[in-house]
Amino acid sequence: MLDPRDVVPRSWPIAAALLVATLVTPRHALTQALQERRLSLGDAVQLAAGQNAAVDAAHARAAQATARIRQRRADFFPSLNASAAQLGRTFNTATLGFAFSGPNGVPLFDPDGEVRGPVRTLDLRARLSQTLFDAGALERLRTARRAAAATTSEGDVAAEQAAGAAAAAYVRLLRANAQVVARSADSTLAAELLGIAEEQLRAGVGIALDVTRARAQLSQLHAQSIAARAERERASLDLNRILALPSDLRVVATDSLNGLSLSATDVVDVPQALSQRPELRTLDAQLASAGQQTRALQRDNLPTLSAFGDNGPIAGLGGSYLRTYTWGIQLSAGIFDGFRRAGRIEEQAAVQHELELRRHDVTRQIALDVRGAVDELTAAREQLDAATDRVMLAEQELAQARDRFRAGVSGSADAITASLGLNAARTLVIDALAAWHGARIMLARAQGQSRSLH
Repeated sequence: MLDPRDVVPRSWPIAAALLVATLVTPRHALTQALQERRLSLGDAVQLAAGQNAAVDAAHARAAQATARIRQRRADFFPSLNASAAQLGRTFNTATLGFAFSGPNGVPLFDPDGEVRGPVRTLDLRARLSQTLFDAGALERLRTARRAAAATTSEGDVAAEQAAGAAAAAYVRLLRANAQVVARSADSTLAAELLGIAEEQLRAGVGIALDVTRARAQLSQLHAQSIAARAERERASLDLNRILALPSDLRVVATDSLNGLSLSATDVVDVPQALSQRPELRTLDAQLASAGQQTRALQRDNLPTLSAFGDNGPIAGLGGSYLRTYTWGIQLSAGIFDGFRRAGRIEEQAAVQHELELRRHDVTRQIALDVRGAVDELTAAREQLDAATDRVMLAEQELAQARDRFRAGVSGSADAITASLGLNAARTLVIDALAAWHGARIMLARAQGQSRSLH
């Protein structure tokens, strides 16, 4: 059986095909050579995993979650603030609770009360408070850390998905490149058959119909070459979009369908795939965060202990400043909040149940993805072997038909039919190779190994 690396296309038609492709390439494409970026499959995968828009967004969410940890940690640090207040106050003397009398026993203020003031003061004060014990705040800090871990795993999910998408787009570009080269080789072959038909017509041993047939085939292949180049440009732009590269930068693949590895993992371990898939790690982290949030809500009703104090000078306007202070230790506990906490706990339990259902569904889907990828890989391998055999037979048929045509034993119809058969066989090999590499990428994605593709 032929090696698939030797199928598309080989021997001297390659050089001629490349020459034909160069001659029919638009002039503006040659002027853009300085704006090209050459990438291998591994380069494209790593680039997508590092700078794809979804990956950048996931990193931004991780930064937000890390910032929330700092916010929760602030509950355990002292709080210090300062204030300066200028106050004016009037008061009713009857509200003082006691009467002031003069030396002769006469009340200084009207017993029924009278308004005095305004009394103006200037108060400069610093206040310090410190939480000594708060079980709910401690659990909220742990919840923030769990949430940050889950958000970090989301970045791994985005990177894995971006790497898989980039690998698939890269294979589409390689397939388009192979189609361009194959159509160029077909055009070279058609030009050769046209030359033979014209030589035989000039020698008087051929007919004009053979020349017309050969020219029609060459024209058809020229149209196919144009379509193949257009498909290559579309595939290149698609890869450019996935890699988040500038629009004026053209991606050029350094690999080929024939050059990529044709080996695959013989042993596929579903439990190992479950342990490597970042989606499951993310769901596990989200479940842990939800459980931590429930514990934080349950402990919110526990007593909290804090200490506080303030110190600062105070004086009436124009008077002397005297330093006063206040300090204390406070124990507080929630008694009844209108069942608000109970409702939040019920809501969090529903969130946990939803996450558990999602995890079960993702676990089942991963197992199906692995088995489906293995089936695709097996089918692609068989398809590739069959297409390789067909190319070998098509080449033999073409060689025999061309020799008979050159010897004048038969007309051009057999040679053209054989060349069209080789054209179709080459396309089948290209499609089979693309399907093989697509299945290999599918298996890598199912196993959580897209970022290791090369």
